[in-house]
Amino acid sequence: MSVVLDDPIELWSAGSLDEQQIVIRAVYKQVLGNPHVMESERLVTAESQLTLGEITVREFVREVAKSDFYRSRYFETCAPYRFVELNFKHLLGRAPVDQAELSEHITLCIEQGYDAEIDSYIDSVEYQEKFGDNIVPYYQGSISQIGLKQVDYNRTLSLYQGNAGVDSAFKGSRLVQDVATNSATKIKLPSTGGRVAAYQDATEKTFEILVTGSKFDCPRHVSTTRYLVSGAKMTPQIQRIHRAGGKIVSITEVA
Repeated sequence: MSVVLDDPIELWSAGSLDEQQIVIRAVYKQVLGNPHVMESERLVTAESQLTLGEITVREFVREVAKSDFYRSRYFETCAPYRFVELNFKHLLGRAPVDQAELSEHITLCIEQGYDAEIDSYIDSVEYQEKFGDNIVPYYQGSISQIGLKQVDYNRTLSLYQGNAGVDSAFKGSRLVQDVATNSATKIKLPSTGGRVAAYQDATEKTFEILVTGSKFDCPRHVSTTRYLVSGAKMTPQIQRIHRAGGKIVSITEVA
């Protein structure tokens, strides 16, 4: 099955009302993971600000990514790895490239909160260079990108679900095992109907968290501690580590 990508959608300053609505629908589709958005769920105020030129497409993307719609479907109900994985897909149009990138964003979310995690993508140099202020983020799995390896291409393509796929249908990470073990990723394209088989939920996996920290009675002595936790208990364990002053070095899947 081939993958057909839409042309980038940009909002021009002299865009008509119809063109503005095309941009709004494209943002909902990309950022929210191709859902059905009910009228009551639309961000009416942000839409109005966009059409009046009071905010840019970039700021509209930020509003959608921080909405209750996004938060309830991806932050509150998905495994942490799936949440971060989808943030990369929805906001940067690609998959995370390695374990360090995944761990960095999970830690950021826990330490600084949900809004800071969303802002980290939209305020990044990568976002600015790819989309600027007025291009809707778009999936780039089939686009050759300078500086990315073949495995990065495969991982991004494996997140593709076709026009019929809805990201909120899958709560477990699609890439956690390949990224954590730095393994090759086989491309899995959606079936004709846009559905793919569910991957094992990350909450069922076991992870090793490597932590360094100073001993209370000997501040100059740095100790190393390893924690084995299930994906379901990873977030509270990380929170306990940070409250105790520990520094997470790595998070690795072990089973």
